[in-house]
Amino acid sequence: MTALSLLDLALVRRGQPVGEALRESITLAQKADELGCFERVWYAEHHNMPEIASAATAVLIGAVAAATHTIRVGSGGIMLPNHSPLVIAEQFGTLAELHPGRIDLGLGRAPGTDQRTLLALRRDPRASDRFPQDVQELQGYLSDSSGVDGISATPGRGTHVPLYILGSSLFGAQLAAALGLPYAFASHFAPDALLEAVEVYRRQFRPSDQSSRPHVIAACNVIATDDVQVAADMHREVLRSRVRRFVPGARDLTPGQVDEFLDGPAGGQVRRMMAYTAVGTGDQVRAWLADFAAHADADEVMVTNLAQGLDARVRALEILAATR
Repeated sequence: MTALSLLDLALVRRGQPVGEALRESITLAQKADELGCFERVWYAEHHNMPEIASAATAVLIGAVAAATHTIRVGSGGIMLPNHSPLVIAEQFGTLAELHPGRIDLGLGRAPGTDQRTLLALRRDPRASDRFPQDVQELQGYLSDSSGVDGISATPGRGTHVPLYILGSSLFGAQLAAALGLPYAFASHFAPDALLEAVEVYRRQFRPSDQSSRPHVIAACNVIATDDVQVAADMHREVLRSRVRRFVPGARDLTPGQVDEFLDGPAGGQVRRMMAYTAVGTGDQVRAWLADFAAHADADEVMVTNLAQGLDARVRALEILAATR
């Protein structure tokens, strides 16, 4: 059976205190840990987004790892061009020393924000061009011997924190294949290149010390409830929230205006972003996930739980667990 994992965006609902949203993420991770059927839970680095609370990704990972017991916890991902590879090695080395065998380090090369925020991050606009070299430098710091003369990560050295390359294009697929690392595709919001990227990754994969064979993680969205109509209503609300988040000037639109946008030609892009979304009851979601795993040629499916409200998200985890 295809492995099942979670991507928690640490979403902040409108009017919700950020601290409450973070505590909900910890509660959900504890529930997933208790259910015992989820391989890992990951958190993503995003900046200057009021609806996402996982900006300090390593800090959140540490809190979640401390509150759980067996589930793997990691980043999906750290946007490496925003950081020094040495600092990330030290952060995740610390996590690995505190929680041995449970920490993952997923890496992306996108900024995770807009151009103005890049300036606030003091980010070098050319840093993305160094991503392949930075990944290898980071890998060295986490190994038994650094590739940089006179520099050692403490904590970090010898922890061998497993790396994963994240992407939504052929670039990430080719890099993951060349370095012999697992590859996670962001098909939960950028579905178009999924099949081509997976094919390229599998064909070009070179075994490495970390991975002897290719490993594909394909991401999707899930809205799982006990009632079909409730799931459909939640799905519609998620689409509305995407319009408000990504369409300029849409935050102040009425629900009717948002629906009019969604149902028109301009709403097609938003609907396309959510193409890989399972909506329904347990049986419907089980069948959809099996079909998606086969379609994506995935070794592991990573789901974003988009049910609305903490109770509904906890119940969605229970429904997902029952599909195993």
